[in-house]
Amino acid sequence: MHIIDPRFPLIENQGYTPDPFTCEDYLERTKQWNIAGGAIVSGSFQGYDHSYLKDALSRLGKGFVGVTQLPENVTDEEIKSLDANGVKAVRFNVKRGGSETLIHLESFAQRIYDLAGWHVELYIEAKLLPEMEDTLKRLPAVSIDHLGLTTAGFDTLLKLVEHGVRVKASGFGRVDMNVAEAISAIVRVNPDALMFGTDLPSTRAPRPFLDTDIELIQETIGDEIAEKVLYSNAAQWYGKKD
Repeated sequence: MHIIDPRFPLIENQGYTPDPFTCEDYLERTKQWNIAGGAIVSGSFQGYDHSYLKDALSRLGKGFVGVTQLPENVTDEEIKSLDANGVKAVRFNVKRGGSETLIHLESFAQRIYDLAGWHVELYIEAKLLPEMEDTLKRLPAVSIDHLGLTTAGFDTLLKLVEHGVRVKASGFGRVDMNVAEAISAIVRVNPDALMFGTDLPSTRAPRPFLDTDIELIQETIGDEIAEKVLYSNAAQWYGKKD
């Protein structure tokens, strides 16, 4: 999910500035579930600011991790400091911008993995994946947002899943595919690959997150695999210690 706290810097992106969605808003919206943790993801409108993220991680506490945006010339000391605060990944926002460019993807991904065990997260349309397939297969750890967004390129996404790439089962209102079919296809290739996220507050999404999105996952793949998608896959990926 995203936390949008107006106490901290926000950057207009493509003419858009999001409405507030604080930690308190998130907890109120999700109070009906037994939330064990989650990933707070920096959006295009937060640039390289980490002040909001450190604050949110301290407020939400154990089980929550951060996915931030960093320039490739960030120091090792800053990466280690962010890791100590709960950050576990760097996001490349290809869809919206506001992050480092893909020119530095391979070298940066290897560096943060070697230094802190972090992965890279890509907010990217699957239709762009075929030209990046070989590069992505060389990276030590990668996740892709929102089921890859597009039907075009989904076959390449499945090849990457077979290679160990993880996929966020999130943003169902953003995609141009049949969500149930996409989830089933990914699970058939690797049942450890999918990781559910609410995508709250669903900034700019044509259709925001609905509670029934969770039911869709359960009904599509059954309780045993749904437990992996809704909890244990992400817990393992983000290194949660029980």
